[in-house]
Amino acid sequence: MTTDAAESGAATQHRLKRDVSPLGLLFVSLGSIIGSGWLFGALYASQIAGPAALIAWVAGGLVMLLLALVHAELGSMFPVAGGSARYPHFSFGSIVGFAIGWITWLGAVAVAPIEVEAALQYLTHYFPFLTHTAAGVTVLTGVGIVVSIILMLIFTIINLVGIRLLTESNNIIMIWKVAIPFLAVFVLIIVSFNTSNFTASGGFSPFGIQGILSAISTGGIIFAYQGFEQAIQLGGETRNPTRNIPLAVIGAMVIGVILYVLLQIAFLGALHPAELQHGWAKLSFPGAAGPFAGLATAVGAGWLATLLYIDAFISPAGTGLIYTAASSRLSFALGRNHYIPHQFGYISDRGVPLVSIIFSFIIGCIMFLPFPGWQELVGFITSATVMGYATVPLAFGAMRRQEPDHPRPFKLPAGEVLAPIAFIVANLVIYWATWTVNWKLFLAIILGFVLFAIAQVTNPSDRTPTLDWRSASWLWPYFIGMALLSYLGPTDFAGIGVIPFGWDILVVAIFSLAIYYYAVSVRLTPDEVRRHVADAREETEAEEQLAV
Repeated sequence: MTTDAAESGAATQHRLKRDVSPLGLLFVSLGSIIGSGWLFGALYASQIAGPAALIAWVAGGLVMLLLALVHAELGSMFPVAGGSARYPHFSFGSIVGFAIGWITWLGAVAVAPIEVEAALQYLTHYFPFLTHTAAGVTVLTGVGIVVSIILMLIFTIINLVGIRLLTESNNIIMIWKVAIPFLAVFVLIIVSFNTSNFTASGGFSPFGIQGILSAISTGGIIFAYQGFEQAIQLGGETRNPTRNIPLAVIGAMVIGVILYVLLQIAFLGALHPAELQHGWAKLSFPGAAGPFAGLATAVGAGWLATLLYIDAFISPAGTGLIYTAASSRLSFALGRNHYIPHQFGYISDRGVPLVSIIFSFIIGCIMFLPFPGWQELVGFITSATVMGYATVPLAFGAMRRQEPDHPRPFKLPAGEVLAPIAFIVANLVIYWATWTVNWKLFLAIILGFVLFAIAQVTNPSDRTPTLDWRSASWLWPYFIGMALLSYLGPTDFAGIGVIPFGWDILVVAIFSLAIYYYAVSVRLTPDEVRRHVADAREETEAEEQLAV
């Protein structure tokens, strides 16, 4: 789909350097998965689902693995920077491309701030002036916000220096990030493991299936697993993307699922039975602000607690570092597609998207004001991220028809069946995030379209993309339908109770299938797809022409 003109046409532009090794690409995804989610997820999932949180972790892992497999096929077909924001654009055109790119960016740009908040929440053990409790929620103090901004600035500087320093820094951090959680699992199981906890205070599943489903969306489980797509976002910066992207995405998810299930088992077993006397919903213990460190102290493993407090800074910082890069690549892709001002697509002489990195820093810092605590941000990030994931199966289904003969180094077996299933389960995760969270997401989507409209008016006419209205006609019923379903759902999910539990799952599934097959039916023609892909390829090739 490339042309000789594209290959020779842009010798004057800077390029995104292909400096990311296969191991570096794996660590980019795994480093995003092992962030603050492991520090808090086991506690919050237990409070929502009790010991049945184990089922929620397995189910959530399967959901995310399915979505990862769909991403992996498209990533092997089209290894371009900011890929997951571009796949819907390839299949459905500019309006869909902008909407999904905007939603994905919203989720990504909020991750660095939440990782900083997680680190400072644990560090409160040593520096109590960093946070305080407001209405039962731990939030940053004024000093904590200043320290958070300084940490965000450090992430930004590393990203501005270049991709090699970013991945080399992450590789070093990853050795620590993987070792400490596995060490915590081993020590807690050996030192203190109370099997009675798995059936205490109401049995294995005290809150029923509703508790399990809520834990997947609001207990930090999906938030913990997100990040596999970071290898795709940096896919244009590795030398053999068709091989390295699928291996990185799938490998990171498998390791992540194994680790998080083991962490939940260790957490449940290490609790003292007396701490469950008021039930799982009111589970609390000394040091619960830093759950695993608090447990380590309680069971007499003070040395492990010290390591965990150190890790509580290093692990989230590593994830925040990666997401600073990932969010900037997404806004870079939006700029390259001319959805937002074209300056966002500028590449510096060090081969990094300068304006996009600085913009991510500014927006990330602003988020500390309305969302000064970890718990206040996690639901929003989960819902936004999964909605971004949800549309990739649509692009997958469309691309199987638009480009059936395109080389697929990784081809998902039974993809025609698994793609609509992936779309259903992603929509269920969004639905289970509750109306309390979802109305904020839909408001942010509306604001995004306001910005899109402004860009269409203010951008030069030669930079205004074709809007592709017909192929985007499924988007409005999808957004409106998901908002209505969330609002009308059971009171257990903060809805008004019009649709009873059980039936709501069936309704969401039927609605999802209707949207899936309608969207595939109005997909762009193969020629239109090739035009969009060629545009992206020309940009990527232009960036590669000049080694800086």
